[in-house]
Amino acid sequence: MPFSDPNHPLWEVPNLKRALHAAGVSLWSWAVETDAFAMDELGFGLWGLPPTHRVTFEDLSSRIHPADRDRVRAAFTATRAIVGSYEIDFRILRGEEIRWISARGLGNDEGLHKGQMSGVFLDVTGRKQAEEGHELLAGEMSHRVKNLLAIASALTTITSRSTATVQEMAKDLTGRLAALGRAHDAVRPLPGHQGRAALLGDIIAVLLAPYDDTSAFSGRIRVAVPRMGIGEQSATTIALVIHELATNSLKYGALSTESGMLDISGTNTDSEVCIVWTERGGPLVEPPTDEGYGSKLLNRSVTGQLGGTMKTDWSEEGIIVTLTMNAKKLSA
Repeated sequence: MPFSDPNHPLWEVPNLKRALHAAGVSLWSWAVETDAFAMDELGFGLWGLPPTHRVTFEDLSSRIHPADRDRVRAAFTATRAIVGSYEIDFRILRGEEIRWISARGLGNDEGLHKGQMSGVFLDVTGRKQAEEGHELLAGEMSHRVKNLLAIASALTTITSRSTATVQEMAKDLTGRLAALGRAHDAVRPLPGHQGRAALLGDIIAVLLAPYDDTSAFSGRIRVAVPRMGIGEQSATTIALVIHELATNSLKYGALSTESGMLDISGTNTDSEVCIVWTERGGPLVEPPTDEGYGSKLLNRSVTGQLGGTMKTDWSEEGIIVTLTMNAKKLSA
């Protein structure tokens, strides 16, 4: 029996409701003149509201994210002028949780029946989070490429100060760039969930090796952190943080001068790990007026992925960055 047959059991109301519920589709209707909304049980659960016989658009508006509220109201009002189907994506607040909702229906008089417009709500939080993740990854990759180019340029300048011939410079520069490549290899997640990726001190030392001059200023970087393993997930985050701090130092701080010194020390307890990044002997660095992408990325990495905090002291002697991280997240 084909599905187009109106007598097919697929079109029986109970079966249709079960199918919609299984697909996570919530039904709604909106009385345009009275502003009254009607939803099924799934819709009330989606919005975090107790089931009731009457709910107004304003009741729902109180749950819409403030940044989206006016846009959603205007969009719903404008649906009567839309010919064909429409789709509106927006955020709602359920306590401290943010969820993404997609409202879909038919616009113009095609979607109006007895003064009511009807449509569906879908929870599209997973898709939106994936899209945001892709956007962040694209921005991060673009930022990393720019920083790598800046590092290569700065390393060329550093190498030119400590070599006398083109051949010597080429050899030293190749060695430093190769060390940078080894640093990225060292923090690559291990295949097959083999546990911890490396020791915290080893990763920091390898990442900073390309910046430590082999000339008269050799040994100007000191690393003294707790001996502890870090997980394969947090290894990449730690690498990103150290990479950003070293890049900034190479551009503006202690590593940009021959006399600059860098000290990385740390302490740990059962619940947290504290790393202190101290620069001395570099040029005077003033706090930026605006937070750049690198700073936002640092804060997001430390607070979001490592469950910690980042504090920056813009002292005249040199910048001091204190990273406090959750010990359990660091070992995950």
